Amino acid sequence: MAHPNPHFVISNTDIAKCPAPNLPEYAFIGRSNVGKSSLINMLAGNKKLAKTSGRPGKTQLINHFLFEGSWYLVDLPGYGYAKVSKAKKADWGIMIEKYLKERTNLLCTFVLIDVRHEPQEVDMEFMLWLGENEIPFAMVFTKGDKLSPPKRDKNVAFYKREMRKFWEEMPQYFVTSAVQEKGKEELLNFIREINSEFKNLA
Repeated sequence: MAHPNPHFVISNTDIAKCPAPNLPEYAFIGRSNVGKSSLINMLAGNKKLAKTSGRPGKTQLINHFLFEGSWYLVDLPGYGYAKVSKAKKADWGIMIEKYLKERTNLLCTFVLIDVRHEPQEVDMEFMLWLGENEIPFAMVFTKGDKLSPPKRDKNVAFYKREMRKFWEEMPQYFVTSAVQEKGKEELLNFIREINSEFKNLA
């Protein structure tokens, strides 16, 4: 019987060793220290599910978590952290690219973006790469509690303007705060909607 609560399944660096691709899968990725582990823990309702660290670049593996016994949340290594060696960065890049391109049950990649900052080149380049490779993605603005609502909205609007330089329309996006549990239900409902479509196609 499937475990009903979100729980850790496996970590590895080899896509061939990931769980069988028979359930919908959602990848979470972003620059190091963007608040990824905190967001995953918020979605899970478990502050200890994904390990949080004050040391950026801690996630170095493809981590699978099973949610609701019916879909996988995948925690991918962060990108853009300067203190990681170039060789390690190259290894991560190859691993992440292979996973994103070849994982047949990956239905959406959530790109996490710290809402406190203006558009970063590394994030824009990564989203363009996803678009060029026809990998569906959505944007998740994190740390929404760190700004006043007007300032937060201003930064999101700035991102919208930048995105429209490259995209016909703004991708699906969510504004979240792990501290306030903001955006939790919106994200989970979005995933559940895609899951229901996946089941209908199966």
